[in-house]
Amino acid sequence: MMCQAKKILFGLFVWSAVGLTACSSGATPGGNNQTPEQYESGSDVSETSEEDNQDMVKNYDELFQGLKLSPNYKSLFEQNPIMTQRFGADPYAMVYGDRVYFYMTQDAFMYDAEGNVKENDYSNCRTISVVSTDDMINFTDHGQIQIAGPNGAAKWAKNSWAPAAAWKNIDGKDKFFLYFADGGGGIGVVTSDSPTGPFVDELGKGLIRRDMPNCGNVLWLFDPAVLVDDDGRAYIYFGGGVPQDRISDPGTGRVAELGDDMMSLKGEPVALDVPYLFEDSGIHKVNDTYYYTYCSNWQVDEAGTAKYGFKNAEIVSLESKSPMGPFTFKETILSNPGQLCGEYGNNHHAVFSFKGNWYITYHSRLMEKNMGVLHNYRCTHVVQFRMGEDGTIGRIPHKQEGREQLKYINPYEKVNATCVSSMAGANTVPADAETEKIGSGTFALKVVNTGDYVKIEGVDFGETAPKTISASVRGGSGDGVIQVKVGRLTGDVIGYLPITEGKADFTTFTAELTGEVTGVTDLFFVFYGEGYEIADWSFEK
Repeated sequence: MMCQAKKILFGLFVWSAVGLTACSSGATPGGNNQTPEQYESGSDVSETSEEDNQDMVKNYDELFQGLKLSPNYKSLFEQNPIMTQRFGADPYAMVYGDRVYFYMTQDAFMYDAEGNVKENDYSNCRTISVVSTDDMINFTDHGQIQIAGPNGAAKWAKNSWAPAAAWKNIDGKDKFFLYFADGGGGIGVVTSDSPTGPFVDELGKGLIRRDMPNCGNVLWLFDPAVLVDDDGRAYIYFGGGVPQDRISDPGTGRVAELGDDMMSLKGEPVALDVPYLFEDSGIHKVNDTYYYTYCSNWQVDEAGTAKYGFKNAEIVSLESKSPMGPFTFKETILSNPGQLCGEYGNNHHAVFSFKGNWYITYHSRLMEKNMGVLHNYRCTHVVQFRMGEDGTIGRIPHKQEGREQLKYINPYEKVNATCVSSMAGANTVPADAETEKIGSGTFALKVVNTGDYVKIEGVDFGETAPKTISASVRGGSGDGVIQVKVGRLTGDVIGYLPITEGKADFTTFTAELTGEVTGVTDLFFVFYGEGYEIADWSFEK
């Protein structure tokens, strides 16, 4: 039987989200937020219990009956953006082992003297957000890597924009490299033994600087992309900007071979002939052909469109048989994301393959539009596409859904509570002292308010129904209850997990389930109470 029912009381207690900025969705101004009720039929969060249920379960049902749910900034049927607990721009994907890690510029709300959200000018972007996935549907939050400024690894840098990540086995050990733009004035690199940090600055200065050969004449020394080739040699692509008299051939793109240590250059950077270049270098390889991709500028004229087919701020692909070029025009692969949500802005992307599938990741202004805040704060999308045998991609449509789930969640193993496909109201916080210190690592899910909820997509319960559910929980401003639902947000309740307030350390709470579930389904946790944090959860048969 489940533990004895108790009256749920909530006091007035403020719980601090240590180390996080005001960029999370739980702390944003109100806007034209769409609620889950607008996405799914039915107004109640829970169904009334059966007459033969225990009185205790009926009491829990009453807590959730008609509960007002927290706003979700994407539909429960949509896979993009990949996270809504905070913004993420300029996404870059690194495949390592059986996971993909996404590194993103930290777009956090900036405020004026009156406390109103103001236009994003990127001057506060000093951390890099990182999330990962092994199924391309549910994403685990690893926090924000502290890069620039007095609290960052590279204290000489003022900003960290547009990251690129790579790894290489050096002297028998895998090492990770995170490249970043210090505004438009140069490119740095920090290193780690883990994809999520801690990262350190071994160089103590920029990797690519204006005082280096063939770099002083690049307007914007930023937007790196890195390729580690099949032979172990590595290359970095960067640059951007449009000189006034060179709209069609800006001449500001560069490529250089990286040293064996991935933190130096072999030879001088080489200029790339990139038509109508604006910014956003990208690189991928198909068979023996290299594809340099980039964002066209905002001054594409009729002659340029007639010759190449692309327009302003679209993602264009060039090809070459050499990683150093020269590259020739191939095709246009992605229109400006403004076509998706009506809010135009810069177009930044990365193309990558994972487990035999091809994807493009990029950002849009969709989430800020759903919030009702239009000041150029960006969110990350991932779209799956088919690659032709000749490397042809074609124009990739902007889609909110359609990615294939590559594996199902095993609920009988401990699952990190931040591993979700959708999150409403809840936030994420460091789960241990080391993560709190460095900003990235292991994170926990924080329940901010009653009515918060998460969705975990594609959970495989197998042929035998589980009997209990457990979760590792700490903190809170009162006792709480987690409602466990399957199928849909308006679907069947299979149990409740009551938790007790005030535990300073993560404590495991377990409860018997009152309903059955088998096979593959979506899982929902709806939260009653506030301020408590959940490290992980699991079921037992």
